[in-house]
Amino acid sequence: MDNMILSVIVFAGGLAFFLYGMHVMSSSLEKMAGGKLESILKKLTSNRFKALAVGAGVTAVIQSSSALTVMLVGLVNSGIMSLTQSIGVIMGSNIGTTMTAWLLSLMDISGSSLAMKLMKPDYFSLVLALIGAFMLMLCKSVKKKDIANIMVGFAVLMYGMKIMGDTVEPLAEVPEFQNLMLAFKNPILGVIVGAVVTCIIQSSSASVGILQTLASQTGQVTNGMAIPIIMGQNIGTCITALISSIGVSRNAKKVAIVHVSFNLIGTTVLLTLYLILNSIFVFAFSDLPANATSIAVIHSVFNITTTVVLLPFTWLLEKIANTILPDKTEEQPMKKGVMIDKRLLATPSVAISECQEASARMAQLANTTLLDAISLITAYDEAKADQIRKNEDMLDNYEDLIGTTLVQVSSQALSEHDSQTTTRVLRAIGDFERLGDHALNMVDIAKEIHDKKIQFTPEAQKELSVLTDALTEILHNTFTVYDNADEKAAADIEPLEQVIDYLTRDIRANHIQRLQKGMCSIETGFVLADMLTNFERVSDHCSNIAVAIIETSHSTFDTHKYLSKVKFGNKNFNEQFDRYAAQYQLPRA
Repeated sequence: MDNMILSVIVFAGGLAFFLYGMHVMSSSLEKMAGGKLESILKKLTSNRFKALAVGAGVTAVIQSSSALTVMLVGLVNSGIMSLTQSIGVIMGSNIGTTMTAWLLSLMDISGSSLAMKLMKPDYFSLVLALIGAFMLMLCKSVKKKDIANIMVGFAVLMYGMKIMGDTVEPLAEVPEFQNLMLAFKNPILGVIVGAVVTCIIQSSSASVGILQTLASQTGQVTNGMAIPIIMGQNIGTCITALISSIGVSRNAKKVAIVHVSFNLIGTTVLLTLYLILNSIFVFAFSDLPANATSIAVIHSVFNITTTVVLLPFTWLLEKIANTILPDKTEEQPMKKGVMIDKRLLATPSVAISECQEASARMAQLANTTLLDAISLITAYDEAKADQIRKNEDMLDNYEDLIGTTLVQVSSQALSEHDSQTTTRVLRAIGDFERLGDHALNMVDIAKEIHDKKIQFTPEAQKELSVLTDALTEILHNTFTVYDNADEKAAADIEPLEQVIDYLTRDIRANHIQRLQKGMCSIETGFVLADMLTNFERVSDHCSNIAVAIIETSHSTFDTHKYLSKVKFGNKNFNEQFDRYAAQYQLPRA
């Protein structure tokens, strides 16, 4: 009894090593893939065949169909992907997840030569662990550290497999265990056990690994027993999708329903077909002892066959989901970009990519809002003013949403690229929000001009027209630079900002001269001063955004030092400043 308890403890420890190694390896693979995962998912799922290939490829890369499923639920819940797009990806993920079983099947390699021994995970995983450990201690590059974590994670995973194998090997001679194995000749029991175990550990890769270990070390598992267990494992892996679908939109819940339906239908159809054919032809391989390789083969054949059979019927899976969970007429469709689902935090690179795209939409909204506000100065329109106020509220919401998400993501280990993106977006969204505030200020100014029927002198109108043109260009250039993260073009923002500063200075001076000559009123002067202050502040925020792009690309964050370096003795700055100064000259009195 004591030995049995110790064996269970050791086996649980081996499973813990396996799960931890899988987590470290898949997390590091996700980091290396970066935001490409999300862009691939959204852009290459236009038809079911592309979606299938994407699902298989992404799952093979990140070594986790569960992570991909959670990602899909989050993307559909955010309105970024449609249910139709997700179906092919789900099918592909079932194929991609078989890669883990093939990696684990290397334990079946046998041979006495040094080359053959080094191909066995027992040996080469130790070599990988040694290389990975040295890389973690000596390398400073984040990318190299991620590679090292993949090596160490794989080594820990294989060590966990070895512990589990050593624990279960003596069970082959235990009569009770042999009797238990006989019970698994019942295929229904096999499906149930496979599903339950996978539900508990929430990893089909881990449950398949346990089965491979059990089969290789005891010799008591036949291929006929393994087939229904593997099918059950595919059903059990749906638990992750079901859990992640709690509290999401109806469309996102349908992703989980599709996942469950796909595996249930696949298991029912193929298990029934196998049992009927086996009863007629009596397949010889069914009674042969299973090993890690044969289990990998069964796993792959089942998942690929299920996908091939059901791929033409993606419409049926979608219909099943819509029947089980019909749309509510009162439910409004989710607008793209309104939210960033918290489930995406499980995949930081995807969450960061979504925040970046949301910030690009925020930038465009800020640009449109400001230009509309400027247009009100010469042609006030109350409806447009109301829309600007609504846009300003949206900009506030964008800042809160993006900022909160990125702060949460920042607590996790990020790739160098994701870290730079996070910093750039966090620095920029505050300026986008402030641009919305200045748009509101301009609405108030425009309303005052309209209500009080304030008229600027013809000279002031011409000057303001030049300043408005300059401000329109700096806004357009800034948002183009931000969209493209164009460091080179960002360097041209500061010279134009400096020209705008000089324009506002000269317009103030000209106004004072006109005021002294009695050509305009003090009331007009107050309105003009407010307008110039807001124009100048807008250009300052454009400069901040450009500087954020330049500094984050070099991982330097001393804005004052950078601006001093740019403005003094910089040939390119002087040339661009002269060009903009010539382009935006105030008319002579």
